[in-house]
Amino acid sequence: MKPALTLLTVLLLAPLVTLHAADGDLALNYHLMHPGGGSLPGDPNAAFYLDGTYHLHYILAHPWKEKKSFSFVHVTSPDMLHWTWQPTKLQPSFTGHGMFSGTGFITKEGKPAAIYHGQGSGKNQIAIATDRKLTAWAEPYPIEVRNADGTEVKIRHWDPDCFLIGDTYYAISGGEKPPLLRSKDLKTWTPVGDFLRHDLPDVAFGEDISCANFFPLGNKWMLLCISHPLGCRYYIGDWDAKSEQFVPQTHGRMNWRRDEQSIFGRPPWRVDFFAPESLLTPDGRRVMWAWLATLGKSDGKMDGRTIQSLPRELSLSADGILRIKPLRELETLRYDPVTLSNIAIHELTKEVLPTAAPAAKKIATLDGDAIELRLTIARDQAERKLFGFTLFSGGKDGGLPILFRPETGTLRVGTAEAPFSIADLPKGEDVELRIFIDKYLVEVFANDRQAMVASHADYLGKPDLNAFTVGAPTTIKKLEIWKIRPTNQGFREAQKNHIWEPDTK
Repeated sequence: MKPALTLLTVLLLAPLVTLHAADGDLALNYHLMHPGGGSLPGDPNAAFYLDGTYHLHYILAHPWKEKKSFSFVHVTSPDMLHWTWQPTKLQPSFTGHGMFSGTGFITKEGKPAAIYHGQGSGKNQIAIATDRKLTAWAEPYPIEVRNADGTEVKIRHWDPDCFLIGDTYYAISGGEKPPLLRSKDLKTWTPVGDFLRHDLPDVAFGEDISCANFFPLGNKWMLLCISHPLGCRYYIGDWDAKSEQFVPQTHGRMNWRRDEQSIFGRPPWRVDFFAPESLLTPDGRRVMWAWLATLGKSDGKMDGRTIQSLPRELSLSADGILRIKPLRELETLRYDPVTLSNIAIHELTKEVLPTAAPAAKKIATLDGDAIELRLTIARDQAERKLFGFTLFSGGKDGGLPILFRPETGTLRVGTAEAPFSIADLPKGEDVELRIFIDKYLVEVFANDRQAMVASHADYLGKPDLNAFTVGAPTTIKKLEIWKIRPTNQGFREAQKNHIWEPDTK
């Protein structure tokens, strides 16, 4: 006898499949993506704000001397949204090795610098720019770590980060227990010890700290990183200046496995949100990106389109909880606003897990493929309810669900679930969802406390936004809809001019 279908199997398991050219133009409207076709990996790297311009690099795989190597593609922007591709300077024909992940930092002398792992060199490397437009760099050199007696320290060179505290440079190298290194001049490096005082209970043995980025946030320090099996994550804690060690207090994740992604093995990969990088804006905001490495793929392989997430603003609130907000400059792209109020979604079923997906009410028809939604639900309408929304609802697959699950304390987007409990919000705080739709790519922000990404291949010609509620009626306090102006003019130009192409011989 077959088990009865439940809400979770009928509505929530919306299939995510690989997109093909037949689905239409895959170029996104306002997400940063590589203009030259397939590339792996796509880690964002070496981000700066310099003299009115934002700079970001990302990894590009390409042929070099009849082998495969890697370069840092360089893009610039006035606002972190409109990007222009520049000639690629950090490439193996210049460095003598391929470019693997690291970060950008500013030297004591105010010069932009990049620390990274040199593919095949066996060392982490440092390159210092010779101008503030990043059009030229001094020849990179390896990090040599030595004891007081001059003997070389054996460490694993991998995915480094470099940061300045007072007049001392510190660097970490990737791994399960990252070593901390110290220097006064970026040339002479000595070992300090373990970077982390201890790890935390929700970090599994064997998780590495890679693609690391360490920076002050509010009155704490934040380590933004990945573990390769489980994707983007972070620690928040204190820097102990006396022992020269990071003391983590909390740990959180930014990537969650989808139901159709394997639990064991690598590959298959299950890292939709991966390889983060961040910078500090001139007005003091910490902004991050992450590579959407497997989003839209269900075959365990990474996505060669090299798409970066929307920029996210990170901050710490008074209660010590990380706040995650969409970049405020996105609001400058809005036009044609529509506001709907007091939308009643009537009680449809008493069953918490109905044998079929509950009937949904169409609450809006979305005009276009670049949209921002903001949904506000009064707290008393949201508590203890399994309710939510579906995008792209015109097809047989049921669309892309976005819903709250009080029984698990989670927010579900597509087939992934992340911790988010309405019951944990401060008393009287309404529920607010901000949803960004860019063709097949969707990003969801919940009360500035949680953010998720999803992809839905079957999006064309399905403009309906539906809402449903289980067990009790729900009234949506406000629905705001904006169209979003595209920011991909530089992408279109780079598709033609290929200014970013590195040397291959």
